[in-house]
Amino acid sequence: MRTGDGQEVKWCPGISGRKINLTTVRVMKIEKTWEEALEYCRERYKDLASVASETEKLLIQKELNTLNTTEIVWIGLRFLPGDWLWVDGQEMDYEAWGQGGKPMCPQPNMKCGALQVTGANKGAWKARDCEDRLHFVCY
Repeated sequence: MRTGDGQEVKWCPGISGRKINLTTVRVMKIEKTWEEALEYCRERYKDLASVASETEKLLIQKELNTLNTTEIVWIGLRFLPGDWLWVDGQEMDYEAWGQGGKPMCPQPNMKCGALQVTGANKGAWKARDCEDRLHFVCY
């Protein structure tokens, strides 16, 4: 069965999900640092979500629009020596950086990637302080 249509899935309170290309994306309405969110997703699901295409971004946004989440949510994007990478190892074939573009030399504390949920830059990726406490997206 093809599930890339963004089929909605009902979960427990505080967890919302949508199937994207055979993977269920879960929005976690729990505020955690980036590292805590990564650990949470890896312990309970698979990983922090990668946003590997415009379609995936739109389907994740559709799910986020139905929820009252933080203004920005953690995704599985991290700056490691030299470049931004998806923590699950996916290729970075698609990018959606917001105003100012891709930060090539981010400040030491601004090396974690987040997705803008509201505002003028809705859907854009941003470099954030890894210690910020935000909701997050797992798959």
